[in-house]
Amino acid sequence: MSQKRLMYLPLGGAGEVGMNCYVYGYGPRDKERLIVVDLGVTFPDMDNSPGVDLIIPDIAWLEARKDRIDGVFITHAHEDHVGAVGHTYARLGAPIYTRAFTANIARRKLEEHGVAANAVTVMSAWPDQVALGPFKVGFLPISHSIPESSGLVIDTPEGRVVHTGDFKLDETPLVGEGWDPVLWGEIAKPGVKALICDSTNVFSLAPGRSEATLGDNITQLVASADQLVVATTFASNVARVKTLAEAARRAGRSVCLMGRAMNKMVEAALETGVLSDFPPVISPEEALDVPRGNLMFLVTGSQGERRAASAQLANGKYRGHKLKEGDLFLFSSKTIPGNERGVIKIINQLSEIGVDVVDDSTGAYHVSGHANRPDLEAMHALMQPQILVPMHGEHRHLRAHANLAKAKGIQSVVAVNGMVINLSGNAPKVEEFVETGRTYIDGSVQIGALDGVVRDRIRMSLNGHVMVSVILDDDGPLGEPWCEIKGLPEIGSSRAGLAEVLEEDLNQFMMRAGRKTLGDDKKLEDELRRIARQSAQSEIGKKPEVTVVISRLS
Repeated sequence: MSQKRLMYLPLGGAGEVGMNCYVYGYGPRDKERLIVVDLGVTFPDMDNSPGVDLIIPDIAWLEARKDRIDGVFITHAHEDHVGAVGHTYARLGAPIYTRAFTANIARRKLEEHGVAANAVTVMSAWPDQVALGPFKVGFLPISHSIPESSGLVIDTPEGRVVHTGDFKLDETPLVGEGWDPVLWGEIAKPGVKALICDSTNVFSLAPGRSEATLGDNITQLVASADQLVVATTFASNVARVKTLAEAARRAGRSVCLMGRAMNKMVEAALETGVLSDFPPVISPEEALDVPRGNLMFLVTGSQGERRAASAQLANGKYRGHKLKEGDLFLFSSKTIPGNERGVIKIINQLSEIGVDVVDDSTGAYHVSGHANRPDLEAMHALMQPQILVPMHGEHRHLRAHANLAKAKGIQSVVAVNGMVINLSGNAPKVEEFVETGRTYIDGSVQIGALDGVVRDRIRMSLNGHVMVSVILDDDGPLGEPWCEIKGLPEIGSSRAGLAEVLEEDLNQFMMRAGRKTLGDDKKLEDELRRIARQSAQSEIGKKPEVTVVISRLS
């Protein structure tokens, strides 16, 4: 039998922020028993993935080894950690383990795909563990920006691995468990073989701040407003939603939740008991009868999402409500890199209406859910791992985090998506690479990043499209070719209609073409496409995408 190894393989979330998916394995090489940690999504943008609904990890490597997967563990209920469970369950079929609040969210996602609730097993917090193959796994409570976030204690024949998940060192998070250094210290006592650690805020040099520090600032802001107040934050940040709602209650305002995700998260928190004293809320319909100065909307869309409540209100009207000059709009959130354009667009639209916008530029109305550099150093010192592997960050985050560990004498390696790391020795060792990538959720189907669908869509959006149709019988062309254009100017440099110019050039070719060319569909199609693109280049300075339809009559 070949030598056994303890392996770590990120399939998403290492070299990027989002789409988290990590694999641990133990056993002989290529025969390891596997567990999966998190199955998350990332979100598309119009530049790189137009029309796509969601992006999930490419799990082809896992699917080919699904008979060796003993379980899937979800650390918390953020979309970039749980969002892909419904899309991947049929392909993997492995049981899912998580804590109660996350299970509530996961089951809702699985239900959308016809998967029964018993696919998810709810576990209690540490010291509860489940034995699966060579692993014993338990959920270790830690604070983050969503209730019941957990790290994982993964006991293996090679020693203890601790997977932090997303975390911050907040002892007063208001909702959910706070940071407990005594508990985590107890976990570290037997020795930590490897610490797989969040890297998101490694460049933030100040210690992280507690969620509890925001209440007074938000309360004062809401109390100072004369007209309607609207606030947006991450719907999953239940503690922040509660802080905003309590500020409204203290100011004598009725609270109205707007947006499906906002209602879903509050509902899940109440159902699972992580939230017990949320202020009463009214519906958008009931809010129509409340004076504007006595209202506060808590809305989705803090990242500029086009279909969320924030964007709808900025566009003019949502659920019967319109914003007016003098209203107050609070962004109680940080803009995730890449989302700036959408957020700025909403802010400008609100400004045009005359709405006063308050963002997080002062740091008074938002705190991060991730550990800053001093907090990472505190985690390193407490856990004292033999090996540290940075995760959850772009390459620059991972590299800086690895260097931070090495400066303290901890063995470390930068592991990006697709890199198989052997954790069995005294130092981490890169042993192989597997093919990784992205899968697009496009409507009701999944398409691979290399399938060409999105590539073709991008090319059409950049270049426009021409449809060329010709009809032939045994004697040759029947009539002239005709063209339909999409996404192109109708008039070219010759001041004639673009379609007419293309049709004339194509017809000239058809009149000159020999019987051999006219009888070969492939050759004819290539020539028609070439001429159409060249003619368009002359007329409009652009070569469009061209589809040729050849119809032959017997």
